[in-house]
Amino acid sequence: MIPLKIATCRPLPEADVDEQLLLDALRAEGIDARLTPWREDVDSEDATPTIIRSTWDYIHHVPDFFRWAEAVSLRAPLWNPLDIIRRNAHKSYLLELQERGIPVTPTILAHRGDQRTLAAMVAESRWVDVVVKPAVGAGSFETYRLRSDDSRCNELFSKLCAERDVLIQPYLPSVEGYGERALVWIDGEFTHAVRKSPRFADGAESVSEALPISSAEVALGHAVLHDVADQLLYARVDVAPGVDGMPVLMELELIEPSLFLMQSPRALRRLVEGIGRRLQSDARY
Repeated sequence: MIPLKIATCRPLPEADVDEQLLLDALRAEGIDARLTPWREDVDSEDATPTIIRSTWDYIHHVPDFFRWAEAVSLRAPLWNPLDIIRRNAHKSYLLELQERGIPVTPTILAHRGDQRTLAAMVAESRWVDVVVKPAVGAGSFETYRLRSDDSRCNELFSKLCAERDVLIQPYLPSVEGYGERALVWIDGEFTHAVRKSPRFADGAESVSEALPISSAEVALGHAVLHDVADQLLYARVDVAPGVDGMPVLMELELIEPSLFLMQSPRALRRLVEGIGRRLQSDARY
């Protein structure tokens, strides 16, 4: 059997419902997949290829995570690769994509230590109902829906900004109806979407069954991935209708996104086949 590491973390901040599903599917194809907490992966001689999956605590140890990913990349293939990890970890990529003409949820980046209030930050945009979240984050960690005209919200924002870079975005009402859609991309194509309910700090994730992807969402997804698609094994493009009803990018997840494999057997099969092809083509085998 061909060995493969599935990078995770322990303890998991929440259950990974796709973990056993992926393990079983890989082993059924002759791939000896084993879960490896990234912070315990210190064997500098181990040349086993690695796929990143549930390394969800990396946001609290970013320099260590980068060092781990670099060390792995020097001795074996890593999917998704190191360059992608470095570029995707900080959500300032949203501003870069916006500069390229990609429709993105309007975003303000507040740098750590900025002394301005939330109200001052959004004064020019005139946003009142906003979402704030860390520029380096995962899940719903420190993600809040706030009102810029509420002094208590300004206090919370100031606390967050004192600790880290923070994104400020207008709250899109469409996430309550049509919903935020997570578009899952695996090995060259979009496989399915799920609807994600709004989720804030300490909230539980609620997702739908597999859903079709509209033509407008597919077009946006391909535009977002255009410059990096050939480097990716997997991706998730989170979108929602903007004020004009057309989809806008909420987040681009290229490091350790949930891929909702339970909702789509086809996506699971495509991921396993994509991993298998990469393992077979690697010179070590």
